[in-house]
Amino acid sequence: MGVSENYKTIIQELESLKPVGTPTLIAVSKFQPKEKVQEAIAGGVIHFGENRVQEGIEKFSDLGKPEKDFILHHIGPVQSSHIRKYAGLYSFVHGVGSQKVLEELKRRMDGDRWKIRYFLQVNLTKEDSKSGFSKEEVLGLLRNKETLSSEFCILEGFMTMGPSSGDPEETRKVFREIAELRKEFCPQGKLSMGMSGDYRIALEEGSDYLRIGTAIFGERT
Repeated sequence: MGVSENYKTIIQELESLKPVGTPTLIAVSKFQPKEKVQEAIAGGVIHFGENRVQEGIEKFSDLGKPEKDFILHHIGPVQSSHIRKYAGLYSFVHGVGSQKVLEELKRRMDGDRWKIRYFLQVNLTKEDSKSGFSKEEVLGLLRNKETLSSEFCILEGFMTMGPSSGDPEETRKVFREIAELRKEFCPQGKLSMGMSGDYRIALEEGSDYLRIGTAIFGERT
């Protein structure tokens, strides 16, 4: 099947599993050719995810109007030096994992007057290969919740990733832990969790945004 058919198949599955409150499906287009992105847009895909800021700019800057023709999410770890490139194209940032990055993001977006919504990345597996705040650090930030959003930089919620092992029980444990964190300390926040290999578990545990690449675009070339 083609990209748009794969996307529609997953959407139908999500709607059948969760008819009310179906999460937003982000088609992760990183490392995929521009032609596949064009096919996806023509097939009705709106939300796309890129983890390299410049690649996203090169791929999407002439494909239409952001927010109208597509909504672009930055899904990789955030580098402070690249934040200046978000304005005008990216609408969501999923990998804010340090105080330094958070402060720079607020400063830049307020200065550029470009509205962006971001997720605090929480590293609940404690793997060195994953970025993000520890649970204790996030709890510290939430004690002063009013400082987490500014006029143009708005806290959307939390993002996390399951363990690299892919163990279903451990994955569910991680997703459930961040769902409980949200429920207790930030009930209006959204959850970004779940990828091609574990999105069904994420759906069951209350994810609001699913980041799916391979199951939509196929293997990266």
